Amino acid sequence: MDDKTIVALNRKAIAMGKLIIRMTTLAESGHPSSALALTHVVATLMFKQMRYDPKNPWNPASDRLVLSEGHAVPVIYAAYADLGGVFGKSKAEAKTLTPEFCDTLREIDSELDGHPNPNVGFHFFDAATGSLGQGLSAAAGLALAARLDGLDKRIYCIIGDGESREGQIWEAVDFLADHKLSAVTPIFNCNGQGQSDYTSKQQSPETIARKLEAYNLKAVIADGHDQAAIENALNETDLEGRPVAIVLRTQKGWGVSALKDKSNHGKPLTKDQMSAAIAELDVLEKKLPESDGVVLKPQLPTAKDCGCCCGTRAAEIPAALPPCDFDKILAGDSKLLEQLKKKGVATRRIYGIALRELGRANPNVVVLDADVSNSTFSNIFAKEFPNRYFECRIAEQNMLSVAGGLAAAGKIPFVSSFAKFLARAYDQIEMLTITGANVKICGSHAGISLGADGPSQMGVADVAFFRSFASAAACSTLIPADAVAAYNSVKLAAENPGMVYIRTMRPDVPVIYPEDQKFEIGGSCRVIQGDEVIFVSNGFTLHYIKDVVQALRKDGIDAGLVDAYSLPIRSKLIESLTADPGKVIVSVEDNYAGGLGSALAEMAAARRGAKVVCLVCNRIPKSGKTPEDVFAYCGLSRDAIIAAARKAIGK
Repeated sequence: MDDKTIVALNRKAIAMGKLIIRMTTLAESGHPSSALALTHVVATLMFKQMRYDPKNPWNPASDRLVLSEGHAVPVIYAAYADLGGVFGKSKAEAKTLTPEFCDTLREIDSELDGHPNPNVGFHFFDAATGSLGQGLSAAAGLALAARLDGLDKRIYCIIGDGESREGQIWEAVDFLADHKLSAVTPIFNCNGQGQSDYTSKQQSPETIARKLEAYNLKAVIADGHDQAAIENALNETDLEGRPVAIVLRTQKGWGVSALKDKSNHGKPLTKDQMSAAIAELDVLEKKLPESDGVVLKPQLPTAKDCGCCCGTRAAEIPAALPPCDFDKILAGDSKLLEQLKKKGVATRRIYGIALRELGRANPNVVVLDADVSNSTFSNIFAKEFPNRYFECRIAEQNMLSVAGGLAAAGKIPFVSSFAKFLARAYDQIEMLTITGANVKICGSHAGISLGADGPSQMGVADVAFFRSFASAAACSTLIPADAVAAYNSVKLAAENPGMVYIRTMRPDVPVIYPEDQKFEIGGSCRVIQGDEVIFVSNGFTLHYIKDVVQALRKDGIDAGLVDAYSLPIRSKLIESLTADPGKVIVSVEDNYAGGLGSALAEMAAARRGAKVVCLVCNRIPKSGKTPEDVFAYCGLSRDAIIAAARKAIGK
């Protein structure tokens, strides 16, 4: 890099610093001190190093920048405004970011959120970040997608030193090494300050570098305010092909004395302080020599835009599964076909088979698992499509964020693990809903039907968690009760944009539905006609309740059964049942409260309608030799359910 270019980049860094101060002061919130520490590296990246077009952030061939240290986002807005980058929900709605528009930072109707958020229309970003530790995983997902698409692009990820204490960072570093993702460049911003105090010595530049080397990455330490040193570090390579990570020594609040103390994290300057801060930056600018004739602009991508928006390319190829025809689908496995017809098959196995069929129909489908693929049966997909299957090992948090990166690059990721183990990644899942990521999640071995393995393996809080997103239309949940429903659950998940959660079970269960049964998001099916008391259930519990219904009918009670296989409920059948004050509904589910029963009760209460009795797992479960043992232990024995139904109807 020549001297004039260095000077020009330094001028950009100072100009960005002034805009950072202004926008955070006017917003009366934000993190100017963190943003100022990154002005030099962001200037080098966005004005010189990266190959991208600020006028077209949707181009899938562009290099990408993931700001894992999301609170420092004003530095990106400042650079993007200088470049005249465009933003908006789509190309048709695109508008140019100006320095003046940066004054709207954090306003309710502004696309400039307080942390990176592509879902509001700022598509320079691929992932919502700010809940720390997740960005490097998203960068890994973007790199995997680029490899599948044959795109020569780089993905840069800026990580805070305090943030590097998060375990997910090191899950991601492991993943980079495992998959040899040298296209990803992690950049650690070591300014030595956290939110409340100085960082630990364990997060010093030297220690972080040693950790990276121990994880089989090459680490380069550089001065984060020296443009030439930054560029040299960014262009480092490794003879062994290892990913190269950069560790930058920076100063929090660079250039503004009022922001350098450790007590200034997340504190904007007042309007009275703003003038003095900008004056300090003016002094630094006057000390620089001229850089006449130097025009700074990013390099364009090496491949042309395909003409479609990044993150929606998968829609070009139909995601639909072929019709459910098990004679055809299982033609090569006569033993399994015979089992299906005689006694049934676990929904988790059909999930894996449906994934394989979906993989054959759509090359954008990818699958991730966390070392349980032989239990979730995602290994059926992996066997046929090894290049589209990504083993994430026992690191569920990393896995979910990697899936978000893949989705941002136009893939349709299906993520599989035990429902209980997915609980480790609930924060990551919520961040995916903020992003609006097209990620499908399967929680296997769900509910208390797991039996002997005990509560450490049972997902019993999952339905309530995923249902909680229903009010924001951020996630749909599917709980199939048999093979036909499980196959169609994969079909529905693939065809519906946005997050879908599929809950599968371990035990084999008989087939209930004909192969041509219709299913829909939010739908339900009447399994047994009856009006005196109507049971509503789903999944494994539906089979369990069938015996209860038959027992009541033998006693002369006209009991019915409805399969509410999807949440949120949009079924006209259930709407009419809950709206009728003459109906008695008993919901039974093999999980904690907050799921199906709560949804039914809310619907009935809003309409002043049916009486709803909610039966759920009423204590922490334990191991039992059979599902029936555990159901009885948790207050859901058949006798207990019958008694509750009789009480509800006064018999």
